Amino acid sequence: MPLPSPPPPRGIWAPVPTFFASKSSSRYNAVTPPFDLDAQGQHAIGLARAGVSGLVVFGSTGEAVHVHPRDRKVLLRSLRNRLDQAGFKFPRCPLMAGTATNSVQETVEQLEDAQRAGAQWGLCLVPGYNAPVVSQEGIVMWFTAVANSSPIPILIYHYPGVSNNVQVAPSTFEALARHPNIVGCKLSHGDMSKLMQISLSPAINHSNFHVFTGLGQQLLPAMTVNCAGAIDGSANFFPKSLVRLYTLCCGPQSFDEKSERTQLQYRVSCMEELIVTHGIPGIKEAVSRLRGIGDGDGTRLPLFGGMPGGDEEWAKWLGVLNKMEEVEVRLSPVFPEGAEM
Repeated sequence: MPLPSPPPPRGIWAPVPTFFASKSSSRYNAVTPPFDLDAQGQHAIGLARAGVSGLVVFGSTGEAVHVHPRDRKVLLRSLRNRLDQAGFKFPRCPLMAGTATNSVQETVEQLEDAQRAGAQWGLCLVPGYNAPVVSQEGIVMWFTAVANSSPIPILIYHYPGVSNNVQVAPSTFEALARHPNIVGCKLSHGDMSKLMQISLSPAINHSNFHVFTGLGQQLLPAMTVNCAGAIDGSANFFPKSLVRLYTLCCGPQSFDEKSERTQLQYRVSCMEELIVTHGIPGIKEAVSRLRGIGDGDGTRLPLFGGMPGGDEEWAKWLGVLNKMEEVEVRLSPVFPEGAEM
């Protein structure tokens, strides 16, 4: 049997949005706005400087289902080149490329393109189109077929909310974790019992299979039960704060650090309600308003118009956002802009 592939580094991974040209651009197309590669690169470099472990490209936040497969490698290659030029060559700030197709063949093709464009791992969404009649055996066979042919190690992306509510049993994760080219999972269902049955399972070699929560609002409890970190949308606009919370969760802490950890988790959990309420438009709005990158309404159909409610709705979130921004500013000396890590 071949040696296991390496799992992705522990820590905070940012599932980056895909930036599209704004309405003010001469290249704007209301039906299919083109990529804004400059904004994409600027955002990625800022996250790398803030200390995230890596970037997930074309996940749910990245509107993977709104991007034609032929265009994915263009953005991935541009992103890898810009990170390399800024001094973040692999293994610094690696890339994980998402897939969201139901076909084994197309999934493998996307992973092959991702590998050629500079991605180190693939994050494969559980196929859910035929959820009512998909068996656990079928899921095992699907991921095994993908992993057998993928040129890069893959992770299982379990997000019932976008997979027709298909459910993956903990025993299925145990079976798939034995495959040398399946090296982890992202769990975005919010079910802590199921998460623990995977992250604590004695049937899984956790040095080769890393379990990430997809919910920053659960980072502290998830880390206490052997999670490797989080792949969390709020890391796009509060990356230093999420990295700090992860660090505080990693080992023995002083009394003051324990107090800081619980207070920071509370603030993160309150702030994450913005994403729960507004999803991708909320993330893009926050990145635009807080970090000055991209256009808050720069999505692709069927998403359009940005976060509903505009300035009035944004004002409702300023209380929790300002408390988070206080932490982000306080942490700036730890991750100064432009500093080499």
